[in-house]
Amino acid sequence: MNRFFRALTVFAGVLGFLASAAAQSYPSRPITVIVPFPPGGATDVLARFLGERLRETLGQPVVIENVSGAAGTLGVGRAVRALPDGYTVSVGTSTTHMLTGGLYTLPFDILNDLDPVILIGSEPLMILGKKTLPADNLAELIAWLKANPDRASVGLAGVGAIGHLTGLAFQKETGTRYQFIPYRGIAPVVQDLVSGQIDFVIEPSSNYYSQVRAGTVKAFAVTAKQRLGVLPQVPTTDEVGLPGFYASVWFGVWVPKGTPKDIVTKLNGVFVETFAKSEVQQSLAEKGLTLVPREQQTPETLRAYQKEEAARWWPIIKSANIKAE
Repeated sequence: MNRFFRALTVFAGVLGFLASAAAQSYPSRPITVIVPFPPGGATDVLARFLGERLRETLGQPVVIENVSGAAGTLGVGRAVRALPDGYTVSVGTSTTHMLTGGLYTLPFDILNDLDPVILIGSEPLMILGKKTLPADNLAELIAWLKANPDRASVGLAGVGAIGHLTGLAFQKETGTRYQFIPYRGIAPVVQDLVSGQIDFVIEPSSNYYSQVRAGTVKAFAVTAKQRLGVLPQVPTTDEVGLPGFYASVWFGVWVPKGTPKDIVTKLNGVFVETFAKSEVQQSLAEKGLTLVPREQQTPETLRAYQKEEAARWWPIIKSANIKAE
């Protein structure tokens, strides 16, 4: 029996040595970055930027694999099933890697079946109205909504998306009621807000930069602690009487569960080094993405934040009985 346990110990040591050796030689072949969206969107652009940094630093080709469908769950599922060897990286958002866990019955655990690498940053939402809306600031918007219960229409880029959930939270916070109008994607929402077919929206801010600058819509507030550098004229919710009302789309990087920690550390280091460069920070800021502070760019922060956000938004999904389409 003692010989048996000694053999197990030796075997475990050999496995540890092999894992360590694999991590030290990593990577020795191409890395696949899975994007749970079609090409061309914000997440795809970010993933391709990060993939290029991986290629430059690690010296191996990086293949971007767009696996879209079912609000990103197909792409995330593909990453969950991949070998935990560091050659599959999953880039996604709060929608694909958190909200879907409250919207769908998934064949995997969205919060635990991928290992976190880094929390990148976030893009706040913006509260906007059509140009002819009889309100010029957030207080006036809330007053108008209270005076006209169930009459206002709010455009949604998708049922169960962050704009929908934030709209529900806004109703509760302000004691207002209005109708949600779901669309298939953001483009028709923007079009109908500009043309006055819907009254207002609460959606990711970058979708409306050009419209705000052109004056074709009214921007009431950003749902963040700080104003946007690209639209400094738009106040925060704290500044206009709705303190603490924050919501954002956030971005992160994950790998399959069980990926060696040395490899996770190596990947994290590449991204941390990238985000420390002033030109990278400026480029991302121009796209509306605010990086988290350096001390928060850790796997542990991403894991904790992912679970914290689920604890916040999943009960809203459940109480509203939202069913993903």
